[in-house]
Amino acid sequence: MKFSIGCDHGGYEYKMEIIRYLESIGHQVIDCGTFSKDSCHYPEFAIKAAEMVKDGKVDRGIVVCRSGEGVSIAANKVKGVRCALAYNETVARLCREHNDANMIAFGADYFSLEEVKRMLDQFIKAEFAKGNHETRVNIIKNYENK
Repeated sequence: MKFSIGCDHGGYEYKMEIIRYLESIGHQVIDCGTFSKDSCHYPEFAIKAAEMVKDGKVDRGIVVCRSGEGVSIAANKVKGVRCALAYNETVARLCREHNDANMIAFGADYFSLEEVKRMLDQFIKAEFAKGNHETRVNIIKNYENK
């Protein structure tokens, strides 16, 4: 699977570890920045990662900041992106199965790297369940396309 990943300065260390982890289990990762722990503006990097998802250049995207909220909000402004803020393994799985999330956000201040890896594993292996869930996601898509 191919991923885009973006972060701000607060998520930089986790981003680098996530990249190493994903590559170690056979995935490709495109790093959309930031590229240091210097203060920066999170929307720039979240939007870059989300644009890659929207354009079909990657299968899914990941964004990281201190809380996960800002990068999630920014990513969700990109048409066609459904970025879920993960807070446990079940939600990481369900956001794929029920919401067809194509991006996931993490808050580096609230989870250990091991917890993030477990949530990523759930996000990666889960598939969209369709059925009634597809009807609901299509309602969102139709509204977005107005």
